[in-house]
Amino acid sequence: MREKFFDEQERIAPEERQRRQLQSLQEALKRAYDNAPSTKELFDRAGVKPSDIRTVKDLEKLPITRKGDLIELQRSNPPYGGFLTIPSEEVDRVFITPGPIYGPHHTEGISWFGKSFYAAGFRKGDIVINTPTYHMSPAGILFHEGIRACGATVVPTGVGNTDAQIRTMLDLKVTGYAGMPSFLMTIIRRAEEMGYDFRRDFSLKRAWFTGEMLPSSLRKTFEEDYGISTFQCYAVTDLGGCVAYECSEKSGMHFMDEYIIEIVDPHTGKQLPPGEVGEIVATPLHNDTWGLIRYGTGDLSSYLTEPCPCGRTSWRLSGIVGRAADAVKVRGMFIIAKQAEGVFSEFDQISRYQIIIGHKQQRDELVFKIELKDESIDKKNLSDSLAERFPQVCRVRPDRIEFVPQGTIPEERQTIVDERKWK
Repeated sequence: MREKFFDEQERIAPEERQRRQLQSLQEALKRAYDNAPSTKELFDRAGVKPSDIRTVKDLEKLPITRKGDLIELQRSNPPYGGFLTIPSEEVDRVFITPGPIYGPHHTEGISWFGKSFYAAGFRKGDIVINTPTYHMSPAGILFHEGIRACGATVVPTGVGNTDAQIRTMLDLKVTGYAGMPSFLMTIIRRAEEMGYDFRRDFSLKRAWFTGEMLPSSLRKTFEEDYGISTFQCYAVTDLGGCVAYECSEKSGMHFMDEYIIEIVDPHTGKQLPPGEVGEIVATPLHNDTWGLIRYGTGDLSSYLTEPCPCGRTSWRLSGIVGRAADAVKVRGMFIIAKQAEGVFSEFDQISRYQIIIGHKQQRDELVFKIELKDESIDKKNLSDSLAERFPQVCRVRPDRIEFVPQGTIPEERQTIVDERKWK
């Protein structure tokens, strides 16, 4: 029964998925408009009725709601900011996240996190330590429900207590891990300090990660050195669920059918085509408690539309590349601080650098200022290599690379400095 739910529905024809999602979207918009005062006000200010939203493109008519908006609305209209769509006495549980933001939940019969755990290979017979907190935050309980939806056994270890986690993993022959990748590495390193050979002495076969980036180097370590198959889920706390997840192909994260997911220009809210980096914006379709529409996550990604070899027909996020607050648009493309830092880190000759963005003759100008560890190196060769590598990652070519004396660039500095003046 689980296999039918988790597999067949994910392999439906794209046209049928679109039809179902549009129907669910119209129902979700009407439910939120009729029951959540803040959602109704959002529509009314935009001069839009739920019936005006006939396609995903039509969502552009509505503004994006972000975490800061939600915090302010809950302060002015406590406790839920006018987004609750059911009578308050029907709320099953309330999660609390930084802000604070109070997230009401109405327990449903199906855990949508289960779809993500199932895609990661969790099954009946697996014993899984669930390491996020069970207090206030939704992570522990929701992951717990997702693991159980796959038939696996959950050990609710929660955060910390590394030595106790190690003892538990050995005694129970734990096969699965749920939590952050950094904590799993902490467990492994501690076990090695205690004299264990992790690959030989432990039974861990798969790990499901969310909450932080999984660098490719760390994934390689888990998989090649320790024989742990790794999977990522993109979850959004304020939406209370998994938004996208990896399958066995690990070539992007499949959109959850339970959301309309847009990739938008964070400045305009306009939707972007496949391959272009923008902010992830999600609208829940089946949350009968929470009237959030077009919730801006602040995370940056792009999306893929080509079919996945796993057979799932949904589109995929290409991966989380940074935060919208750390990105600057240059010649129509976002330069993301984290991506830029990755490029410069490939060049050992560079001690400090700074990216300067200007505007000259009606055109954005991109300049790199660079301090070298050794002034005697071949500057032309370094400049040519950097000019070739940077656009491969960030899709924008620098106009000029300037080598400056040591001490010119402050130690405490912004990676990207936008000097453009808009009149």
